Amino acid sequence: MIHSIKGKSVLITGAGRGIGKRLAMGFAEAGAKVGLLARSQAELDLAKLEIEQAGGAAIKLRADVRDLEAMAHAVERMRAAFNGLDILIAAAGMQGPIGPFLSTRPHAWHETLETNLMGVANACRVTLPPMIEKRSGKIILIAGGGSAYSRPYFTAYAASKTAVVRFGECLADEVRDSNVQVNIIAPGGAYTTMTDEILHAGEERAGRKEIEDAENVRITGGVAPEKQTQLAIFLASENSNHISGKLIHVNDDWKRFEQDSMRPELFTLRRVQKI
Repeated sequence: MIHSIKGKSVLITGAGRGIGKRLAMGFAEAGAKVGLLARSQAELDLAKLEIEQAGGAAIKLRADVRDLEAMAHAVERMRAAFNGLDILIAAAGMQGPIGPFLSTRPHAWHETLETNLMGVANACRVTLPPMIEKRSGKIILIAGGGSAYSRPYFTAYAASKTAVVRFGECLADEVRDSNVQVNIIAPGGAYTTMTDEILHAGEERAGRKEIEDAENVRITGGVAPEKQTQLAIFLASENSNHISGKLIHVNDDWKRFEQDSMRPELFTLRRVQKI
């Protein structure tokens, strides 16, 4: 089944690099008008250039997701430029401190939670009102390693991403009657700056398994961008109007739910794991 988002306007936070940039490129290629939001002007310039060279449409929105006022201004600019806002993808995030919990600095913990959790909440706070007003909208939150399983030595990141999942589930129930769907994607391992941060931390602070996984991602590139984009486009399209409040991993067999509803107890923070 083809999921059309052509002509839709999508705001992507953290669009300057990593998963956010991957999705921005994929959505632009699929015909969406993309609002690129990030803190780095240089990264925004490059992302916009690459999209436009490929024939896509994009606008640069420099803002920090922790700044609610700046986020509100960015949404106003995007709505004016693209005549509305249909989709939010909250991909901005940071890995935070790596190492045993007691060795991490409280400030680093606070910064991670403020970016990964409050940044997502701010993005939803400024994009939801116009969606509710027109009774149509899609919100996609990006989870990460540790949101569905234990991830020692990455406590700040894992805790913040787990909170994002539960936030998304709660928000989905709150706005269900407004015809706004909220879902969470676990994008799988992908080679980003976070991969290099893990490798730089070393086995003593990150643990052997994390180093082995990061080395594998560095060599292979991890999950293909197309696979992540396909799931995100499905959840951003009208074909997924029957799905909301779900945590879906990129490797899940999500295509079987294109026409059928998911059982309520599956694909949540309490998701049933395969044995």
